[in-house]
Amino acid sequence: MTLPDAPAQTPSGWVGILDPGETIRWQGRPDSGIHLRGGDYALMAFGLFFGGFALVWMALVWGAGGSFWMFGLLHFAVGVAIVLWPALGRPYLRRHTWYTLTDQRAFIAANVPIRGKTLKSYPISKDSPLTLETGAFGSVFFATERQRTKNGYRNVRVGFEHIANAREVFSLFRDIQRGDA
Repeated sequence: MTLPDAPAQTPSGWVGILDPGETIRWQGRPDSGIHLRGGDYALMAFGLFFGGFALVWMALVWGAGGSFWMFGLLHFAVGVAIVLWPALGRPYLRRHTWYTLTDQRAFIAANVPIRGKTLKSYPISKDSPLTLETGAFGSVFFATERQRTKNGYRNVRVGFEHIANAREVFSLFRDIQRGDA
């Protein structure tokens, strides 16, 4: 949704967050449907193998008697979680995410149980790399973050993902970069 000419006052909830003179240009939310990527299928296949192996192991150990088979429950649960994450976990996170674009910054807010409320701000400059991905629900990427992995670090793209009006939002980003905001 594009907001009309912003009022001179800061909207409630944004007091103390927006800089003086900063105005909101767009606010929206990602689509919370299931959007599987190519790597998700491999991840889900691995989860099936992992959980299936644990299930077979538990069945074999259960046949020997005793309760030692229960040690496989953790591995089975991890396998099921790996299978379900792309289809249920990511949409859940998107349902609890909000996007805001001002004439100076992009904000990504989330309110996820256990992790709590988060608000990340990304400044928009002439040098900010912009990428538009189109589709039924497109994405606009505008920054990268380094994330720690078990083997070091990797760069992860940051943006407004799975939004219905990605082309319009991309145009707003371009206007801000040109100083037309």
